[in-house]
Amino acid sequence: MPNLAGSPPRTPLAPCLLLLVTLFLPGAAALAEDALEAPPAPVRYPPLNTEVRVPTFTAPPDIDRPRRETPAMADTPGPEPAAGTRPGPSVTSAPPEPLAPPPLETLEIMLDWYPGPHHAALILATANGLLEHEGLDVTLSTPADPTVPTRLLAAGRIDLAVTRQPQLHLQVDRGQSLVRVATLIDLPMAGLVLREDLDIDSPAGLAGLRIGYAEEDGRDLLLPALTAPHGIAPRELLLSDTGFGLATTLVEQRLDAVITPLRLTLPRQLADQGVPTRLLRVEEHGIPLHDGLILVANRDRLARLRDPIRELLDALQATTAWILEHPDEAWSRLTELEPTLDTPANRDSWMATLLRLSAQPAALDTARYVRLEAFLHERGLVEEATPVEKLAVDLGAATPR
Repeated sequence: MPNLAGSPPRTPLAPCLLLLVTLFLPGAAALAEDALEAPPAPVRYPPLNTEVRVPTFTAPPDIDRPRRETPAMADTPGPEPAAGTRPGPSVTSAPPEPLAPPPLETLEIMLDWYPGPHHAALILATANGLLEHEGLDVTLSTPADPTVPTRLLAAGRIDLAVTRQPQLHLQVDRGQSLVRVATLIDLPMAGLVLREDLDIDSPAGLAGLRIGYAEEDGRDLLLPALTAPHGIAPRELLLSDTGFGLATTLVEQRLDAVITPLRLTLPRQLADQGVPTRLLRVEEHGIPLHDGLILVANRDRLARLRDPIRELLDALQATTAWILEHPDEAWSRLTELEPTLDTPANRDSWMATLLRLSAQPAALDTARYVRLEAFLHERGLVEEATPVEKLAVDLGAATPR
C-alpha cells in the first residue's frame, strides 16, 4: 500500500519480536535456573520413644443409682440412653430440706408436793408454749416423799426444786449448796391445823399433844419457833412423820394437830370428811413474814443454768399476769391439764391462792431473808447466820444480756 502521508515506511512488528525471542531466550532461561535454588534438606531429630495412653472413663459409684425425680418430672419420660452407653449424671431441682430447729434447753423441776393450785404458774407456763418459744423444755415431777426435792437438787440430780423459805434457811445451815432464784407465793402458806374439839387457840396449849409434820422445816423450825416463847420444850411434843398423809391421820384420830404447808386447802378437805378444825397462822404467832413458795437452784450449777432460768422467770411472770387477769379461764385450763385438782377444797382456795401469787417471780425482798435468818439464829434454830447473798439471788436485777 503506498505511503500517502510521506512518513518513513514501518517495519513489520511480528518479525521483530521473533528475532528478539531467538536472541535472548537462552540467556533468560539460564538466569532463571540460577535464581531457583534447591530446597534445604529436612532436619531429622532422634526418636522420643514416648508412649501415649488414653485414660478409660469410669463412672462414679452413684451414677448407676436411679435419679431422684421431683413430682413435676415423674410423668415426663427422659431420653433413652444410646445402646451400649452408661447414663450420665442428672441434675434435679427440688426444694431445700427444712432446717432442723436447735435443740431445746432442758430443765427438770421437782415440786414440793403433789400438784396444787399454788403451782398454777408453773403448770400453766409449761403448757402455754412460752417456754418452747424461748428454747426451753421444762419437765415437772412430783416427789415420792416431800423431803426429797432439796436433797436431789443438792446432789445435782435435778435442776430446780420447789420449796419454802424456812426450808431453804434450814438446808443452807446444814451445808447444802442451795439458793433461791424465784418466788411463786410471796405470803406464808404454813399453819398449825388443830382439831376444833381441843379448844386450843394458842401455841401455849400444845404441850403433850400428838402433832404430825410432813417436812423438816415444820418439825425443826416452825414448831420450835411457835412453842419456845411459851416455855414448851420439843420433848413435850409427841411428833409423828406423816408424809403426804396429813388429812388421813387427823380423820383417823391418831393425831391432834398437824403443821402443814397446805393451810389454804387442808381445813376444807378435813371439813368435807367431818373433822372441823381451827387454824393457827405462823406469822400471827411471832414468826417473821416470809415467802410461802420459792424456786431454788444448786448454787454450784447456777452459772451454767443462769440464762435458761432467766427465760423461765420471764415465762412465769407473763403467765402469772395472765392468771391474775383471767382467773376463771386460768382455773378451767388448770383443771383441764390436771384433772385431779378439780376438788371442792381446791376450788374453795383458788381465789385465796391468787392473792398470794408473786407478780414478779424474779424480784427478791432482801430484807425479808435477812429478818428470817436473824430470827432463826437468835433462837438457836440455825447454828450460823448465813449472809443473804448465799441464800438468795435476784436474777432479774442482773446486767441485761
